[in-house]
Amino acid sequence: MRQSSFACYAKPLDKNGQLRGARKGEKRRNVGRPPAGPRSSERHQTRERFGRCAPIHVTLRIRGDISSIRRHVAMVAIRKALVTTAKRRAHFRICHFSVQRSHLHLIVEANDNFVLAKGMQGFEISAAKHLNAALRRADGGRRRGTVFPDRYHAVRLTSPRQVRNTINYVLNNWRHHREDRLVSWRIDPFSSAITFDGWRDGRFLIPPSYRVPLVWSPATWLLALGWRRSGLIDPADVPR
Repeated sequence: MRQSSFACYAKPLDKNGQLRGARKGEKRRNVGRPPAGPRSSERHQTRERFGRCAPIHVTLRIRGDISSIRRHVAMVAIRKALVTTAKRRAHFRICHFSVQRSHLHLIVEANDNFVLAKGMQGFEISAAKHLNAALRRADGGRRRGTVFPDRYHAVRLTSPRQVRNTINYVLNNWRHHREDRLVSWRIDPFSSAITFDGWRDGRFLIPPSYRVPLVWSPATWLLALGWRRSGLIDPADVPR
């Protein structure tokens, strides 16, 4: 039997036995990673290069079957993940964060792409472990399985104004989602806002029982000092 007669089995076939995308330039159908939810996943493509001089804004979405992580037990779980990450990743620093109902915002610093990838991997694993232990299913049983279904979205911050706007967006993001109407706090309790020293008015009343989350002090010039050139941040600002 000629070898060429088996060539068709090396290419994907559709339900009718026809080659999918056999012609050059034709888009193949029903191939690749299936979507993890109704929204599109972060594309699996080469990330831009990240260096130690620029902070990074990271957005991390949770699974749609988790009702919300903006609650006390979830915040305790994320606080534990922050402690674990800080102990194990010296060159990966989470400097600011906020917890929303369906996603997290982080501003991090990493020496390079490899350190960023390993640091985010460690944080996601630890956070998923603690969140699964803290959250319960509808039937009261312990939750198991994936918490973060997609790749994280990362944006390199390169200018003082961009960093300033990003800090404002992350720490005041609860006002963007109108979560500030549910509590009497002036700053978001589900964030690292209490550790931030760049508020225009830094006098806040914090309950004695509140546990301050562990975050790193910024090491990059942009995140530590450079952003201040564009002015301090108003805690009442509603970011777009």
